[in-house]
Amino acid sequence: MNENVKEKILNGPKNGMVMMCITMCAYAAAIALLVVTAIGLDGAAVLITGATSAGFNQFLFILSCVYVALGWIPFLGLKVLKPGEALVLTLFGKYIGTLKEDGFYYVNPFCIAFNPAADTKLGQSGDIADKKMIAGVKISGADMELSGSSSKKISLKVMTLSNSKQKVNDLLGNPVEVAVAVMWRVTDTAKAVFAVDNYKEYLSLQSDTAVRNVVKLYPYDITENVDTTGDGKADDGSLRGSTEVVAQRIKDEIQAKVLDAGIEIVDARITYLAYAPEIAAAMLQRQQAAAVVDARKLIVDGAVGMVELALERLNEKDLVELDEERKAAMVSNLLVVLCGNHDAQPVVNSGSLY
Repeated sequence: MNENVKEKILNGPKNGMVMMCITMCAYAAAIALLVVTAIGLDGAAVLITGATSAGFNQFLFILSCVYVALGWIPFLGLKVLKPGEALVLTLFGKYIGTLKEDGFYYVNPFCIAFNPAADTKLGQSGDIADKKMIAGVKISGADMELSGSSSKKISLKVMTLSNSKQKVNDLLGNPVEVAVAVMWRVTDTAKAVFAVDNYKEYLSLQSDTAVRNVVKLYPYDITENVDTTGDGKADDGSLRGSTEVVAQRIKDEIQAKVLDAGIEIVDARITYLAYAPEIAAAMLQRQQAAAVVDARKLIVDGAVGMVELALERLNEKDLVELDEERKAAMVSNLLVVLCGNHDAQPVVNSGSLY
């Protein structure tokens, strides 16, 4: 960016209403003078102009014609700003300042509002204007503004950019799909329109790049002996378990890239995270197998504890004396009953245990 181009806030008087009234009155007077001089009412011309010269009357006719033909130009200087909007003005290619405060302004009618991203539609908040039907034709609210430059206004509100899902390989090389919502706003209008070609597309591209750069530093799930912080020590960081940390790193990386474009990143949030479809089924089976193993381990630990408790209680009550072989058989039967997936079927033995 050219260092000489810095944001200049125009804090001039909000005299748009006064100038509009003066311009309309002058235009109406020019039309009336044109009518009077055109029909050649000399008496009326004398009363109005105070002169009887036909040449002077002809001069007034030409002057009124010129003003009627060009009198619409002063109306171009009327600018209306609502809260949270800004207008970057240039005069013959030179940046003259930015209007940021809401109100009804009058500026040099030859000033042009400049916004290279005015027609860029990324499907984000603030990009889709309300439409109105007039004679069967959709007319956007931007086209109906008095100043005719509504589409060139820059929104200063916090907007949300939600790019489409993208496929990225995580730290272990597994393809995952991730989508991020970025809350942002324009803080320096001069940088936004002059430092980059299109600040909306620039932000969208940098957001995708930051997501790809950060996601590849983390595994999808917690993995042993993996360093995600860069301190040389293994940690338990992961995309699924460290969502807040990952989102903060994405926000910081985007902010570093768009700082020179006059954009502030307010927040970033992961809105979608999943394995890619081609490996989703296999990873689901892996997760299910791990869950089954963990469940079985818990069941076995509980069963062993219950068997141990049963043997201790039998010994305490002296209900029955069991040798090692009978204890082994009892333990085996209890474990089968406690660890089985189905209810045990009781067998009544009316004789000896042997």
